[in-house]
Amino acid sequence: MKASNGFTRPLPTAVTLAAMVASFLLLSAALKTLPVGTAYAVWTGVGAFGTAVIGLLFLNEPATLVRVVSLCLIVIGIVGLKHSA
Repeated sequence: MKASNGFTRPLPTAVTLAAMVASFLLLSAALKTLPVGTAYAVWTGVGAFGTAVIGLLFLNEPATLVRVVSLCLIVIGIVGLKHSA
């Protein structure tokens, strides 16, 4: 979304909108087999993790120890929720 410059650049805007649609489609697919609380928690966790990793890899955000450990905790939480469902 940052690359779209406030949705003024066509290609990044199209990519952002396509990612949003895909995200909701994947959430709706997950809701067919997972309880809504688990599906939503996993969906938001994956989104937070993915956004943070993109920031680290492509937007030159700092990879501090606290940030990396926090991302690992998100992954552990997602795995735990998925396996408890």
